Amino acid sequence: MKKWEDNIRKVVPYVPGEQPNEPEMIKLNTNENPYPPAPGVQRALEAMDAGCLRLYPDPGAHELREELARYYGLLEDQVFVGVGSDDVLAMCFLTFFNSSAPILFPDITYSFYDVWADLFRIPYQRPMLDERFHIRKEDYFRENGGIIFPNPNAPTGVEMPLEEVEEIVRRNPDVIVIVDEAYIDFGAASALPLIAKYENLIVVQTFSKSRSMAGMRIGYAMGNPVLIKYLNDVKYSFNSYTMNQTALRLGTEAVKDEGYFRDTLGRIIETREWTKEELRRLGFRFEDSKANFIFAAHESCPAEELFEALRADHIYVRYFAAPRINNHLRISIGTQQEMETLIRFLQKYLKKYEEK
Repeated sequence: MKKWEDNIRKVVPYVPGEQPNEPEMIKLNTNENPYPPAPGVQRALEAMDAGCLRLYPDPGAHELREELARYYGLLEDQVFVGVGSDDVLAMCFLTFFNSSAPILFPDITYSFYDVWADLFRIPYQRPMLDERFHIRKEDYFRENGGIIFPNPNAPTGVEMPLEEVEEIVRRNPDVIVIVDEAYIDFGAASALPLIAKYENLIVVQTFSKSRSMAGMRIGYAMGNPVLIKYLNDVKYSFNSYTMNQTALRLGTEAVKDEGYFRDTLGRIIETREWTKEELRRLGFRFEDSKANFIFAAHESCPAEELFEALRADHIYVRYFAAPRINNHLRISIGTQQEMETLIRFLQKYLKKYEEK
């Protein structure tokens, strides 16, 4: 090893889901929305003048923040935006988690958390989920330097009841608690109403899932104005122009179309519930999901074998070769037609597997 390598910051990076590009594939591996963005997004994109791209975007993202504030019944200074919720969460780690005490997050959860903690030299502990993949609130009633968890959790899809979320926030008044709500719109109860009651709470959401804009990279945090100011101070010290012109304009339009938003959510939820029933009939077991995916294990066929068989047929799901979850598949909810194709494949494959 060269001497200069001693001073390089080394981390084990986050590994994103595979992004295949095949004409006939069914892509159910990265929890994207199977439906296009709201029609107003398309119209705004077509109306954009490329000449505006010679100018810097609004560093304060006022138009988008104002629209989000209006939608959620907040003030603009209670909203922070960034390049996807990953950017927002990274800013939160950098801003709020600076204690010598360890931050807390579940052992089975979004795998970017430990990457950020390692990158920013933040000590952490990972309380174990119970045998049903539920967060045990009592594990977070101890000294810590901050708390973060998704609700619903990922990759399990399990929702923590709002009263338990509130109890964690209430029992930790001296640290920041971040609730990562990337999947909240698919049927879970948001912690957003609690920000008026608890000054130490940050709620993070994203356009990538329920608003069909994963490719646009828009995320946002909501909290009291003091916390949002601290986030902006760090952001402006890092990169003043995080949001590009196109993202700001299209994101604003996406928020305006409530009817389309509710319609696509309803379709995904309906398909998710149908898929649950079909998977149960095929011998899969799973905890009830309130996200746009199902985290399932088959009673006899190993998950890795199923993953490879599906992949060979150009159906992509997510497999995690990690302790406690290495016999599960995370299956994103696609269109009804895509899920019917998935179920037909599984019916045929599992029948042959059982006949071996």
